[in-house]
Amino acid sequence: MKKVAIGIDIGGTFTKFGIIDEQGNVLAESSMATYKHKSPDSFIKVLFAELAILRQPLEGQIKLIGIGIGAPNANAHKGTIEHAPNLNWKGIVPFTTLLSNYFPSIPIALTNDANAAALGEMIFGAAKGKTDFMVVTLGTGLGSGIVSNGKLLIGHDGFAGELGHVIVLANGRQCNCGRKGCLETYASAPGIRRTLMELMADTTYESPLREISLF
Repeated sequence: MKKVAIGIDIGGTFTKFGIIDEQGNVLAESSMATYKHKSPDSFIKVLFAELAILRQPLEGQIKLIGIGIGAPNANAHKGTIEHAPNLNWKGIVPFTTLLSNYFPSIPIALTNDANAAALGEMIFGAAKGKTDFMVVTLGTGLGSGIVSNGKLLIGHDGFAGELGHVIVLANGRQCNCGRKGCLETYASAPGIRRTLMELMADTTYESPLREISLF
């Protein structure tokens, strides 16, 4: 029986998940909307159901030995998602504890989504064999995972290396984190859309983009 893990990537808009073997091969994958769920309990209930559907064709062939989760504002030390600006769930969410109610005997690990991407690249991807590199993730938010001397940098509080919330312009655009001028407000997918809206408003250049709704 093949040993596998479930990988879950929680984004502000969509959540992607898959079943992966020890060699890094993806045996099955799917996705669901994140933004539709106003509470972590609702999200986890639907996620569990979706994972059951994904696992069903592989029943009898695989043994689940662990679950790894990448999420925005995830604290790897505590297994929590804390004040994530791009999620509907506010405050500190004990995510691994909530998920363990559905998988009581399975080890669950949670880290920042960009950190998870960095680990994946170091073990199976473009950074295999490298000891010093950075992975930048761009989506609803902007994240970064930094590896130095072969070790992932997470800091004493679990939030080291948050490139997206470095202030690049004093008193700049309002960020969902509550501050102004964060890089994420310019370089994420919504940030690029905001830039485009400003350019379209300030110019009269002909462009096919004017035929596309930006909302």
